[in-house]
Amino acid sequence: MNIQGQAAIVTGGASGLGAQTARELAKRGAKVAVFDRNGAGAKAVAEEIGGVGFECDITSTESVLAALQGAREAHGVARIVMNIAGIGTAKRLIGKDGSPMPLEEFERVIRVNLIGTFNVIRLAAAEIVKLEPLTDGERGVIVNTASVAAFDGQVGQEAYAASKGGVVALTLPLARDLAQFGVRVVTIAPGLFLTPLMAELPQPVQDSLAASIPFPKRLGKPDEFAQLAAAIVENMALNGEVIRLDGALRMAPR
Repeated sequence: MNIQGQAAIVTGGASGLGAQTARELAKRGAKVAVFDRNGAGAKAVAEEIGGVGFECDITSTESVLAALQGAREAHGVARIVMNIAGIGTAKRLIGKDGSPMPLEEFERVIRVNLIGTFNVIRLAAAEIVKLEPLTDGERGVIVNTASVAAFDGQVGQEAYAASKGGVVALTLPLARDLAQFGVRVVTIAPGLFLTPLMAELPQPVQDSLAASIPFPKRLGKPDEFAQLAAAIVENMALNGEVIRLDGALRMAPR
């Protein structure tokens, strides 16, 4: 799909990987709507790139529908959907005091990362499939965000790994389900990236994490994620696939 002139949605677009993806799509000529729980942040990024921003809780059907309506009124139905919103957490199954991990904490991560992602997909796809196909028969592209933790989750990442593993498992059946409408689905599984959350860690910790990556021996750059996301949109043969973007990293148990 030629990105130029297409309407796009980026969830989690107020910062980090999402913000950089929104910038990359705008640079390539897309009309971008930025969704984020941080409404002010979403609007700030949108203003920077000439798009529109909306406060959006991806776990809420009402919130997603309202944001989709705003995006549709501004740019038309989005053919490009970037699901980047998510949360990270680490908590051992059994705490130092011997108590089990609270079920509510596991549920929260699953609700945001897995159910929230699916919620956006189902609601956005319902609009995309009604569009007229482009000349090559394609109607839309959905790019999701998993994590290398889906494959080699570390100690304490049970909830996070399960949520991202769910996104990985959704990819192929979604691609098969939406193939009849000419809608592709691809997932990116990033490794260690220099996001705002990562930047808060002490420099020695960042350096240690970077040293664990075979090559390039540094943290990933948000623009590298954004470039891949855009390349997926532009390459019609990519469908039903999960792409690790990790410099050949395989996470150690801890």
